[in-house]
Amino acid sequence: MAHVNRDKKKLLTRVRRVAGQVAALEHALEADADCADVLIQIAAAKGAIHGLMMEVLSGHLAEHVVAEASPTKRAREAQAIVELLKGYAK
Repeated sequence: MAHVNRDKKKLLTRVRRVAGQVAALEHALEADADCADVLIQIAAAKGAIHGLMMEVLSGHLAEHVVAEASPTKRAREAQAIVELLKGYAK
């Protein structure tokens, strides 16, 4: 997972964005915010998580699928990503 270590600063920035969105959602619920405002915060949190997922997935594909020399390992990594995406899409 060299890409995760290499991109650590960028990924941590995204994680902190997720944490901020979730904190804002918690605050909205505690403050009895209007349901439309709560929905906006949920969408923002989901978007932040999705952005983090795409960033890590992009690096994983580049390093562990596209650049993998072994066809067997490449196929195994590709299948693992397919399974991951099936669960993520639920």
